[in-house]
Parts: sequence; C-alpha cells; structure tokens
Amino acid sequence: MLNLPPRLGARLTGAQFANLHTFAVAARHLSFTLAAEELCLTPSAVSHRIARLEQALEQRLFERLTRRIRLTAEGERLYQLVQGLLEDLEEALQPDATATVSGALTLYARPSITQCWLVPRLADFQQRYPQISLDIRTGNEAVDFRARHIDLALLYGDGDFPGLASELLMSEQVAPVCSRQYAERHGLIDAPPRLQQCTLLHDALAWDHAAFDAEWQRWARRHDALAYLPSGGLTFDRADLCALAASNHVGVAMGRRHLVQPLIDQGQLILPFGDFEAAAGQGYYLVHPPREPVPVRVRVMIEWLRECASVGAAVRRPDLPRDAM
Repeated sequence: MLNLPPRLGARLTGAQFANLHTFAVAARHLSFTLAAEELCLTPSAVSHRIARLEQALEQRLFERLTRRIRLTAEGERLYQLVQGLLEDLEEALQPDATATVSGALTLYARPSITQCWLVPRLADFQQRYPQISLDIRTGNEAVDFRARHIDLALLYGDGDFPGLASELLMSEQVAPVCSRQYAERHGLIDAPPRLQQCTLLHDALAWDHAAFDAEWQRWARRHDALAYLPSGGLTFDRADLCALAASNHVGVAMGRRHLVQPLIDQGQLILPFGDFEAAAGQGYYLVHPPREPVPVRVRVMIEWLRECASVGAAVRRPDLPRDAM
C-alpha cells in the first residue's frame, strides 16, 4: 500500500482545499511569515489554517520551534503528495494538447557555466518557447529545491546528488591556461617546473566540499608536478573569474574547456603545457527532484540543454513537438 497520510475526517471542502494549499506554501518556505507574504494573508491566518488542517487529519504537520518550524514525518509525506498533485493540476489546466508550452520555470546554475556557456545560447530557447517565463538564479551554495521553488539545476561535480534525479549533460576537460605575455615572462612553455615562480589562480568553490586548490592538486598528481606548485596564489569563488584574471596576466588558472575555449580562440589565453584532458570524472549535471512525470516545461528545457551540449553531433529533436504540450 502507498504510505499516504490519514484521510480527512470530512469531505474535501473548499476550505480544506485552501488549508492544503496554505500548508504546501508554508512547507515549501518552512515559514508561516513567508507563506503569509506569498498568499497575501497574515501569519496568524496561516497558522489558523494549518491548525484546522492538523485537527482534521488528527496529525501534527509541523514542529513549532523557538524561531522556526520544521515538518514532522507526517507533514513531509503530506507535502510530497500535495505538491505533486498541485503540479499535476497546473499541467492539466493547460488549454489543450496542441497549446504552446508555457508556465514559469526556475533554473539554478553555477555562475561560471551560466556566464560562459548558458547565457550566450538563451536567445534560441526564448525563440522556441516564448511562453515559458524563465527565471535563472546563480550561486555556489547547496540547492534547496523546495524552499527556493527551483525546477532544475545545472551543477558542476562528480554526479553524487543523493535523493535527487540527475544526468550527465557534459563531461569537462581541464588544462592550465595563462596569457601569452605571462607565459613568455616566466618561461612557462613546456616547462611545468617554472610554475614555482608563478601565481596560481584557484576556484575555491569548484564543486561541493572541494578544497580551495582541488583542481590544481588533481592536475599536479596526474603530471607528477606536486613539487612545482607554489604555496601561495589567489582564490576566487568562480572559475570564470580565474580565467579572466589569467587573461589579464595575473597568473595561471586551471581552465575548464567549456568556459575558456572562446578566450583561447581569441588569443587571450594559451595552453602552456599542452592540450586539455579529462577532468577526472567531473562534469556538468542536470539535477532535479525525482518526479514522474517530469513537468513538460522542465522536459523541454532538459531536451534543449541536451541539444546545446551535443556539439558536433546531429541535433536531436525533443520528444514532444516544441509547440505541443
């Protein structure tokens, strides 16, 4: 049997629908105050609706702590059920099977891949799906899909995303990069030992739980170059800022191909020690809460991102027509 919450003690009335909706918003924010702001109610009204729902279910849905609330086990089960039903209802209320794909879509991505890879391609998505209201958020913090109402995330890492659905969008390749002027000044061409006299540029938040110099350490181990790494350097919280600093003669960065290839093509960066190589299992992943079926607006975004990532391959069409639900 499904592990569902207890049945309501009476028929599902309009008031109980309102209570369930209020509960879903409060559970998403884990805050009665934020739920009240979204619903244009007072925090007291939100609290009363939740209390009436708990009374009808004969279950506590929230633990009221000193400065915050959190879901009980029963509340978490109910939230997953109600949220899924609300999303199904939203999709079912689209006009008909031939209507244009529409709705709000929030995509969360790391700043570097957003700046260097995603944003330059967005005009195509907008042209294909003009009725989708796309909201792009960036950051390096762990993603809270529920509280921030995020539909899909584009993350850099090794694919370990417990409790979430994920797929590898693109593998990554890395290599040290710097400006030609910097390489000539320090005699770096084909001379890794000369790194000892250089400034290394680090993405301190390369992936979740990474050390500030994790990318350089991995490269150095593969090339028996640990002894050549200087102890100092500059750290940033974005890989694209490392590349920008390198192009302005500040030092040597660990370049990710998807981010720095345009700068190499333009002659702003060079590869002093040879070509790119695989980034030891790191890549860009599409991550979202497990959900069947995935909402159509999210599915078309996933398929579009797959197309963008399939460089040099035949363009794959979406499973659904672009203008069909």
